[in-house]
Amino acid sequence: MSTVTQPSGRLTRPDETPPGRGTPKTGRRSGGLGERIFNGFSHLFLLVWAVMVVYPLLWVVMSSLKSDRAIIKEPLSLIPDGLHWDNFVRAWGQGHIGAFFLNTLLVLVFSVTLTMLLGSMAAYALARFNFPGNRLIYFMFLSGLTLPIYLAAVPLFKGVYNTGVVFPLLGPNKHVMLIVVYVAWSLSFTVFFMHSFFRTLPSTVAEAAMVDGASHTATFFRVMLPMAKPGLISIGIFNVLGQWNQWYLPVLLMQSVSGEPKHQVISQGLIELSVNQGYKSDWSGLFAGVTMAMLPVLIVYMVFQRQVQSGLTAGVGK
Repeated sequence: MSTVTQPSGRLTRPDETPPGRGTPKTGRRSGGLGERIFNGFSHLFLLVWAVMVVYPLLWVVMSSLKSDRAIIKEPLSLIPDGLHWDNFVRAWGQGHIGAFFLNTLLVLVFSVTLTMLLGSMAAYALARFNFPGNRLIYFMFLSGLTLPIYLAAVPLFKGVYNTGVVFPLLGPNKHVMLIVVYVAWSLSFTVFFMHSFFRTLPSTVAEAAMVDGASHTATFFRVMLPMAKPGLISIGIFNVLGQWNQWYLPVLLMQSVSGEPKHQVISQGLIELSVNQGYKSDWSGLFAGVTMAMLPVLIVYMVFQRQVQSGLTAGVGK
């Protein structure tokens, strides 16, 4: 029978276990019970959180299909008494949800575009060029993330009001000032996000473009900005969702258009629609309006979910 020589010089058979090399233990790993308990609590917490998030959404959607009588009689029930699609028709027309949508889209088109353009340009300059005051300007942008918008309510309102007095066309009853405030409010996070993303991009591509005779502007728009497309998509979605759901700034800055649906945005219109119910009690129309205002946000997130995740991880993985 063949033998195998061990480093110690001892001869052993192939089917014999070498000395000092016992068979691996098949018992449970230490800490296995604690890990299973932790996983169980984690899944339980996620399940409770999912119920807390999904149930209100389903409640709003199901209530939009009920009649007013069913909403008052069984307010917490998820089973509608019928499919009352006329609630949506009434909310779109008589509830002026259509006008709210158009005003909101008008504001978002200009505010998100300006935010992305100015924010990416500022982030690129701060990330790729060294000049005196670079860090100071960057930290000034970051300071905007630490300041709640509620603390700036009084000076912001006075500034918009004074601007409307000096320039009547830019008064608080116009969408122009709301667009400007949206851009200023969103720039801090946009610069912070895109600054980290631009720092991960290779500088050799920009240097090659400069050697070929491209200017700084051409290098930014033709080379660096297309390379930052994942980050632009992610921050663009965040800006769309944040500005669509913003309610405090429209209510604060557009008080002069109260009762004028043709100038109100979606959040402001829904608030006034719920407050001005009075004795009308058109709760089904109100829930239908809330559902229509909620659907674009859900659709945007569901469609671009993968782009958001890839954009958030692209800067780390480069």
